[in-house]
Amino acid sequence: MLKGSAKPILLGAAIIVLATLLAYWPALQGGFVWDDDAYVTNNALLSAPDGLPHIWLSAHYQSQYFPLVFTTLRWEYALWGLRPFGYHLVNVLLHCANALLAWTVLRRLAVPGAWLAAAIFALHPVQVETAAWITELKNTESTLFYFLALLAWIKFLRPETAAPWRFYLLALFLHLLALFSKTTACTFPAAMVLALWLRREPLNRKRILQIVPFLLLGLALGLVSVWWEGHLGNYKEKFSLSFTFAQRLLLATRAVWFYLGKLVWPVNLAFSYPRWDLDSRDTTQYVWLIGCGALAALLWWKRRQWRGTIAALAFFVAALSPMLGFISLFTFYYSFVADHYQYLACLGPIALFAAGVCRLLIKWQTVRLQQYAVYFFILAILGALTWQQARAYENLETLWRDTLKKNPGSWLAHHNLGLTLAKQGNRAEAEWHYRETLRLKPDNGDAHYNLANLLFATGRPEEALSHYERALPFSPGDADFHNNYGVALFALRQSEAAAQQFREALRLNPGLVGAHFNLGVALEAQHKREEAIQQYETVVRLQPDSDAAKARLRVLSMQPTNSLVPSKSPKE
Repeated sequence: MLKGSAKPILLGAAIIVLATLLAYWPALQGGFVWDDDAYVTNNALLSAPDGLPHIWLSAHYQSQYFPLVFTTLRWEYALWGLRPFGYHLVNVLLHCANALLAWTVLRRLAVPGAWLAAAIFALHPVQVETAAWITELKNTESTLFYFLALLAWIKFLRPETAAPWRFYLLALFLHLLALFSKTTACTFPAAMVLALWLRREPLNRKRILQIVPFLLLGLALGLVSVWWEGHLGNYKEKFSLSFTFAQRLLLATRAVWFYLGKLVWPVNLAFSYPRWDLDSRDTTQYVWLIGCGALAALLWWKRRQWRGTIAALAFFVAALSPMLGFISLFTFYYSFVADHYQYLACLGPIALFAAGVCRLLIKWQTVRLQQYAVYFFILAILGALTWQQARAYENLETLWRDTLKKNPGSWLAHHNLGLTLAKQGNRAEAEWHYRETLRLKPDNGDAHYNLANLLFATGRPEEALSHYERALPFSPGDADFHNNYGVALFALRQSEAAAQQFREALRLNPGLVGAHFNLGVALEAQHKREEAIQQYETVVRLQPDSDAAKARLRVLSMQPTNSLVPSKSPKE
């Protein structure tokens, strides 16, 4: 039999979970989208026998060091393979768990309106990018351990807690798990300080020494993450992601207001937002900095009366800080902001809003039924917006079309929609999107390459060659590119130039069977019979069932042929 006090808690939890599952039903029916190939569908670490030690101990070719996330995905892969429903369900359930944990944290800190805040956290549409996107398991999983660590820290702080150091060590361990999921959890020490602030406990030497190990863990994993991205190449130089301090300050302060704006008015939420121009000489761009300064001054002036407001906004900025631009992120190549960046941080303003609503309802002396009506009104609107936004994650095509609807100038969306349409056989529309990509970003080498492949496939080798040549400076180490470039050259009867490209492809990837075959054909066209035979023999050795190579070896007709083998993989 449940105790009376437990019944409303269970009912409140059930409402949050059921409402969230309903709002995310379109996402649960969705498939894999952008970056899910790198994390799941094309990730050999999930199925290789030695994948687990490689995930934790080797510098594998993934963009970040998130070993616990890849370990979780490996377990999921063992359970449901490449069926996307299981991955989506786990992510949405983790999001539900995070909402319930947020409720618990706010209750423990005596924040008014804790249940409403948790429900808004679960149903706010800015959370869709995290909860509906399989790749963002790193967000939901990291936040789970973040909240659990915070609860352990709060338990440790309570004077009535028996054997409190068990909870301190538990908090440290959970913090480490959060960092292994996503290193942006390094902001956890700020949450520890804010918990002290809300409990009106001093930040004395004793507490500082207790927080230091958490700081050191975050710093250590942060440095690992920086090194990890560095070993994949200098993307800052390649994509011009180096900024002055003034530019970073303008970016950070504008981003803070952008995220607050999307929380207050969550319309036109996009998978990729327009990338701002950062011009420190433009005085109008300093309005965001001035706004932040004015707000900070107001909060300092009211610091004794507005403790909760300060805690909420301080948590918001602190949790956002790794994403505000003081550290260059690879994703800044596309946009400086993204909804999933504020997944954890948004709890601060949401809790502030919920507390304000509850205080107003008490001030107006509303009865319980009226309070429930207000809650239902707020959550119904947010749930409907979330349901609508989740529909964009049905598949790649719906995702990129939704992005272009809200951000027509997104060259990223145009290019990736072109890739999707080309795979579907819709070459005419794919070509239009490739050309639109190049109109918006003429130096996009991938768009030149994929347009060239499409033009060649539709019988326009002359046009294709032009785009291969423009893509060449961006693809120096891509064997498939050189192979396809060679195919286009051979189609235009430039056999010697084609042979050079095939040799370069084989230098980069000696096991590229198609390039060996194509080089053999090009050598035949130059009447280099013995060299051609060597290439065909290599093909048969690498691919014993190659009838085409066996036929060439049998015939040895010395006649050139056009039966070249282009690489099929596009560049995303």
